[in-house]
Amino acid sequence: MYLPEHFAENRPDQLHALMRSYPLGTMIIQTGEGLDANHIPFELLAEEGEQGVLQCHIARANPLIEQITDGMPVLVIFNGPQGYISPNWYPSKHETHRQVPTWNYQVVHAHGRIRLRDDERFVRGLVARLTRDHESKSQQSRPWKMTDSSTAYISQMLAAIVGIEIEIDRLVGKFKLSQNKTSADVNGATASLDALGQSALANSMRNHSND
Repeated sequence: MYLPEHFAENRPDQLHALMRSYPLGTMIIQTGEGLDANHIPFELLAEEGEQGVLQCHIARANPLIEQITDGMPVLVIFNGPQGYISPNWYPSKHETHRQVPTWNYQVVHAHGRIRLRDDERFVRGLVARLTRDHESKSQQSRPWKMTDSSTAYISQMLAAIVGIEIEIDRLVGKFKLSQNKTSADVNGATASLDALGQSALANSMRNHSND
């Protein structure tokens, strides 16, 4: 990934925060048939291993299970807020006419080693934690829990999935948020993004322009 210094994000807390806020990762591995990508919600265990551990599950019917060998390298990409930035939003454009369109975004690349965890206890615990986490964010008066369904049904569903664990050995973050622009230009762009309903990207730009 091309990574100019002013867009590089190396702080683990910032990288972990994005991974937790946008947990749907794109997991890429090299198989005998070429590159394969799967889109999977992950749990991040930041305190485990040297750089953290990612856990997820996939369908037992997924051919990926036959292609994974323990310890093989894997890349998981987490995408945060992103959007088009018009040069018309920069006050300096109207003074100098020396601005061009761009695209702002936040992304984290997690490199690591993968292994399958095909045991019911691991999968049950993972599903329970993921469910509690995401149901708590769904703002329901009565969040769904595993005990809402019969034990037999949950056991049947768990038997149809396999766990995956990835020990992270390197995190690479790129937060391209107009850090190379003046405060006035950042303010102009964030105001336009807010007006378009893209407040997540606007807030990220504001937060990082003050770093």
